[in-house]
Amino acid sequence: MKSLSVFQAILLAVFGALAVSGILVFALFVGGGGGSTIGPITIWGTLNANAFAVVLRQSAENDSRLAQVTYVEKDPTTYESELTDALASGRGPDLFLLRQDYATKDTGKIQMIPKNILPDADEARFKDTFIEAAGVYVETTGILGIPLVADPLVMYWNRDMLSSAGFARPPQTWGELNGIAQKIVKRNDAGTIEKAAVAFGEYANVDNAKDILSMLILQAGGRITLKDATGRIVPALGARTGEPTQATESALRFYTEFADPSKTSYSWNRAQPDSRAAFTSGDLALYFGYASEGAQILRANPNLNFAVAPMPQATNVDRATGGARVYALAVTRTSKNPQGAITVAALLASAGISQPLSIALGIPSARRDVLSVPAEGNDDLFNKQAIIARSWNDPDPEKTNDVFRAMIEGVTTGRSRLSEAVQRADLEMAEIIGQ
Repeated sequence: MKSLSVFQAILLAVFGALAVSGILVFALFVGGGGGSTIGPITIWGTLNANAFAVVLRQSAENDSRLAQVTYVEKDPTTYESELTDALASGRGPDLFLLRQDYATKDTGKIQMIPKNILPDADEARFKDTFIEAAGVYVETTGILGIPLVADPLVMYWNRDMLSSAGFARPPQTWGELNGIAQKIVKRNDAGTIEKAAVAFGEYANVDNAKDILSMLILQAGGRITLKDATGRIVPALGARTGEPTQATESALRFYTEFADPSKTSYSWNRAQPDSRAAFTSGDLALYFGYASEGAQILRANPNLNFAVAPMPQATNVDRATGGARVYALAVTRTSKNPQGAITVAALLASAGISQPLSIALGIPSARRDVLSVPAEGNDDLFNKQAIIARSWNDPDPEKTNDVFRAMIEGVTTGRSRLSEAVQRADLEMAEIIGQ
């Protein structure tokens, strides 16, 4: 658990007044002002507890309804199982942080928020209020959770490695990345990779491999899943559903070629260490990770000369596309005070509170109006990457992890052609969904 930096503390003080206005505005919609009571509310999540504690304490000074709100930080590795067990025994929290890729799987854990309760819950206004990647929380029957913050995918780059190869800036397109990789990678006489340019091509030792490939597919114009006319999720990786496979195959080809010794872009293989560890140690030029990972990299190696850049884009496309993890506040099905939980979720997701909370956490708000406020340095970059982020309805993250792994390794091992790997993945996705 990390403490807040001096810079974060100063910014929180500056935005303290905004929390007042945010609370007062939202109070008009969620019932009463600061004098009413809603009782104790417990929130579970995997984000930093110190950040929540500071913002909750500050906000409670302006609205006493928040004085009995408690946030409990949980271990990400056991979060899902612990939450499931707690709800089964009837002792779970009132609210929990629901990540967008778990929105479908965890539907049974929540009480749906009616669309007519909140001003931002109308579907049209919801889309205008929150980033596109938060759209997975909208169902025909209501809202699965109120979006709070986002953790966008970004590109970390080693200044020294790129400078030594003659590059003053990181790649802005995937074509540029390919060229940079060819000049940076270093192999010995036996062909062993000693310095890697980019950790692409494999699954097991590439952090965020599934999320990176998903983003490449979406950038290429492909789909992973979609919703039919009834709102049911259907697979869309292959032609079985009438969707074109070219985009998926193109993304998969590009990704896996970096692990193909016969290609000029060859830069990674399964013998390499974990990708973030390689970048942190100075042996990897480009690392694709989440905005929240920057602080971890810096702590692990304070002397590493690195910077952050936007995700590269495909050329000749109408819009930029990125990826992000979105966290929303969902009401548990076992909450003894669901209306109070909705009130708290709405207050925390208001502009006046989500802005200082995002500052404290070091990741962007999920609100478009907050993201439109000018920011400095990496915060501005993170905000812009959150705005362009897209997502897809993941039926079961653990099971689809296996689908993506099999699709990638089918190609890298030579067991499958690109088209075969995609079609098999599509069929496996259908099995997960239950079709």
